[in-house]
Amino acid sequence: MTTAASALPSGPRRPADAALAQLGHAAPAPDPADASAHSFPDGGTWRTEVPSVEGPEALATVFKEAGRLDVPIHRISQGSGVWMLTDAEITEMVESCAELGAELCLFTGPRGTWDIGGATRSDSGGGGLRARGHDAVAGCVEDALRAASLGVKCLLVADEGVLWLLHQLRTRGELPADTTFKLSALVGPVNPASFAVYERLGADSINIPSDLTLEHLTEIRRVSRAPMDFYIEAPDDLGGYVRLYDAAELIRRGAPIYLKFGLSKSPGIYPYGAQLRDVALNSARERVRRGRLVLDLLARLGADGGLSPLGSRLPGPLRRFPVTEAPDTSDTSDAATGAAPKKS
Repeated sequence: MTTAASALPSGPRRPADAALAQLGHAAPAPDPADASAHSFPDGGTWRTEVPSVEGPEALATVFKEAGRLDVPIHRISQGSGVWMLTDAEITEMVESCAELGAELCLFTGPRGTWDIGGATRSDSGGGGLRARGHDAVAGCVEDALRAASLGVKCLLVADEGVLWLLHQLRTRGELPADTTFKLSALVGPVNPASFAVYERLGADSINIPSDLTLEHLTEIRRVSRAPMDFYIEAPDDLGGYVRLYDAAELIRRGAPIYLKFGLSKSPGIYPYGAQLRDVALNSARERVRRGRLVLDLLARLGADGGLSPLGSRLPGPLRRFPVTEAPDTSDTSDAATGAAPKKS
């Protein structure tokens, strides 16, 4: 006798599809036109990321818990910034990640939310995380150069000007050619046009806000193949969304995509210091456990295929704005040189 469950087509299924079909509430079949046509260079469609890992101790906690729960980790990201870590701490994190085939991504700083400007703390949010003025831009570039010299191959950026400058430095060989740039979730694009602009400015993976719809992902994929970064569970300052049951569809529509194991209802820890140690370590463990929940759900639905091999990190060929010679910014006006104005 054929049951409703055995009559279903093979391959990934939707949550409770057989039970709901028996009650007359079957979901419509997925539209093949919604599926992403892209993948990572290794052929995978998704990778994993544990964010907000703020130092060597938190990193060790993440790797220990990942080993215990069998959670594969492609990328570790940090939010406080390169400038909040000593050279010895960065080196320890680089070596630990290399041993386990995980990419380490450190944030460039400073950023507007820690600056003296009050607009970032107003209802409007002002300029947000962007680098305010030349000195903040210079600090971000200095962080990038320092991190790269210590073996960091991925840098997190929250300013489009900084992103473009770092991409130019990479193109000119001042940063290693295999350095990748990841766009912060707090400045992430919300439409296909802006997503494509960030790709052209040099972004190698782009955080998009976790409240975008599945249709929004499809729209973005029709114009760009740059990897997306997506919080399956978002921190409270990003909305606190929990989208575990969307994971399979996020992969189908958004590939290539990094599934980020965030944590809602958890205190902010940026900039991190020893005063936040217990919070940082406890939340690090729980982020890994949240990752295990996502992996288990994908496995139950038969949607866990397509995971990139551990150690994979490069995004493949992407589209860029052309990099030209640096403009001459010297001021040769009469006012600057002190020369008498020329007669016309």
